[in-house]
Amino acid sequence: MAHTAAHALRRDAVRNRDELLACAQREIARDPRVSLATIAQAAGLTRRALYGHFADRDALVRAVIERGADRFNAIANGVAEAEPLEELIELTTRLWHEASLVHASAAIALEERYLALTAASLAPLRARLAAIVEDGQRTEQIRRDISAAMLTRLIEETARTLIVRWDQQDAEVTAQLAVRAVLSIAGLSWQDVEARLASTSTSTSTSTSTKGASGAR
Repeated sequence: MAHTAAHALRRDAVRNRDELLACAQREIARDPRVSLATIAQAAGLTRRALYGHFADRDALVRAVIERGADRFNAIANGVAEAEPLEELIELTTRLWHEASLVHASAAIALEERYLALTAASLAPLRARLAAIVEDGQRTEQIRRDISAAMLTRLIEETARTLIVRWDQQDAEVTAQLAVRAVLSIAGLSWQDVEARLASTSTSTSTSTSTKGASGAR
């Protein structure tokens, strides 16, 4: 009986911590400078209860960064296997959509003081990107005049700059810019980029229409 009760308490503690982190992520997305008192209030907790989970605001922010990284890693893992450029387009598009939903917390994760933590937490995503670049170079779809490691780093730094300088007033244009910038760095001309994006858009529309027709039947 005592063992069962202790297990239930641990399960409740994990659930409460997860709910607190989800709430903190939402609040930080609204206001990067949000106070612990505001986060605690939004989570329905006292500040004392919040400190029972995290020693200070920095510890909470680091936990939020790790939680966000888990979502990005899951997206990278879920990208369907295809030709390298198609994988790169899907990865960039889906990651950018996720980043736009929690832009402020994503931008905080890319600040210099948290960069080492973010890089380590995003290791699976970075490995997937590196594999796409290496595969693209091997099949000659991606430029080969720069080493795969350097090219991967350039793509990461470009994404970082775009997130930090993201224009919330024109999110759709910025999202398109992210994909165009990544493909351009990969070695495509602007004409090739346009053709690729048009082809991807057509394929997506056709797939959606087909699924809709199947559902109607």
